[in-house]
Amino acid sequence: MRPYAATLVGAAVVAVALPLAIHRTPIAAATTHRAVTYSKDVAPILQAKCQECHQPGSIAPMSLLTYQDAVGAADEIKQKVSQRLMPPWHIDKTVGIQQFKNDRSLTDDQIQTIMNWVDDGTPQGNPADEPPPRKFADPNRWQLADKFGAQPDLIVKSTPYTLAAHTQDKWFRPTVETGITEPRWVRAIEIKPVHVQDRKVVHHVLAYLLQDEPEVTGLASSAHDHQMNAGLFMEWAVGKTGQVFAPDAGKLMLPGSKIRWEVHYHAIGQEYKDSQVELAVYFYPKGYVPKHRTVLTMFNVARNSDLDIPPNEKTITQNFYVLQAPARLENFQPHMHMRGTAMALEAIYPDGHKETISQVKNFQWNWHVNYIYADEAAPLLPKGTTLAFTAWHDNTAGNPNNPDPNQWVGWGDRTVDEMAHNWIDVTYLEQAEFDSLVAARKAKVAAQKATGQQR
Repeated sequence: MRPYAATLVGAAVVAVALPLAIHRTPIAAATTHRAVTYSKDVAPILQAKCQECHQPGSIAPMSLLTYQDAVGAADEIKQKVSQRLMPPWHIDKTVGIQQFKNDRSLTDDQIQTIMNWVDDGTPQGNPADEPPPRKFADPNRWQLADKFGAQPDLIVKSTPYTLAAHTQDKWFRPTVETGITEPRWVRAIEIKPVHVQDRKVVHHVLAYLLQDEPEVTGLASSAHDHQMNAGLFMEWAVGKTGQVFAPDAGKLMLPGSKIRWEVHYHAIGQEYKDSQVELAVYFYPKGYVPKHRTVLTMFNVARNSDLDIPPNEKTITQNFYVLQAPARLENFQPHMHMRGTAMALEAIYPDGHKETISQVKNFQWNWHVNYIYADEAAPLLPKGTTLAFTAWHDNTAGNPNNPDPNQWVGWGDRTVDEMAHNWIDVTYLEQAEFDSLVAARKAKVAAQKATGQQR
């Protein structure tokens, strides 16, 4: 590997010590183990972590609702879970924050149970031990409607688009009206393809909120100075359900606003007519004004000429950003393409000490998972903190996702090109509020230590 010079953004160059090699670490097979069966041991795991996607009409390639389904895919199941490829949760469990609102990963014990079951010949056991079948709602419904107990307040659809059977990647960028007639604060957003078949050709979607931005009543503050724009409303890719904002934060939609879509399509040998994507908006009650306006920020690790990946080589790229106000980071979502293998975020504090916030060490280009921090774990970072991003790309034959290790690869929109950035919702805070939140978190940790609750 050879490190590339970091692109500088608003800071002096800072030396960052981050791991120089990323290795996949499959769970090792146990030499001896207890007997396991599908009905008693495996079915509960599949119900809890797999079947929501692995059911007819959902996004997975096969169903895992029954014993017969699981037996037919047993070898593939063992391979995927042992390498932590499935369920799609590729966060490094050895470093950084481990408390997330949407953690779908398997524990080491669950992975070992599945491996033992396959190694033992996939015994069914007593069908009476199997839990009752789960009743799943339509997998193509609005997922957040269950959380809020109501359908979205607003739905905005893109203009229909017809994709040819054989063509280069396409980017469709229509602009549509939202129909908003009064200011409304948004507490959650969700994007999905309109038709089930559209999931096969829609790679990802960007939705930009276009509107005039006068001074926003109730948010005139030094922290608000860093978020005085509508910008990117939401990004969607396979593996990301939606955005639910913290109770003290949200996004603002104004009268006359529009959505400018950017839909990335890729052809698969079959024409798709009238393909569409749609955006669902859930509002706060009328009159409610959250304390903060969250900004979805694309932190580029490299762009354009900064991303230089020679044939048959592994590369490391870094970039640095300095926070101009205290902030809370709400999530961590790396974005790369087929040569991307890992990405890390480290915080370098104003006093010089540093810590790893999050790292993905087994990135999979066809899953863009948004790792949403739990409320009590979301990073609280003081003004002047340097965010250090590091991306690893593997352009060798040893990368099973690499379509051609003999090609030089640079930055580009196409899937066969490369990218390196991280989507993070940033909530800027007033200094007094930041100090209060930090103090409250320290007090909670101290109380847990005193009662022996902290792990």
